[in-house]
Amino acid sequence: MKDNIYHILRGKFLVSEDALKNWKFIIFLSFLALIMIASSHSADKKVHRIAQLNDQVKELKSEYVDVRMKLAQARMESRVLANLKSRGLAPSETPPTKIQISSDGR
Repeated sequence: MKDNIYHILRGKFLVSEDALKNWKFIIFLSFLALIMIASSHSADKKVHRIAQLNDQVKELKSEYVDVRMKLAQARMESRVLANLKSRGLAPSETPPTKIQISSDGR
């Protein structure tokens, strides 16, 4: 048992006769570690992108509410009348009349 620990600490398992198996396993583990690191970086990028998009959505929702409020104020009858007065237009003094057409053509 003691000899095995010394062999591992001294690295003899890398230069012994059956070292090819050990090297294959080490290369395999290194490849898996690289894949894991790349996956982690990819996940981090996606998390940052999602946070950025969430901030953008919040900003656009706020802008939407602001524009909707301005539109509601601009559509108010008093505002429309004030804008039309500056152009010389005023509301009609006579109410509209309903025109009825009979179906027999008279």
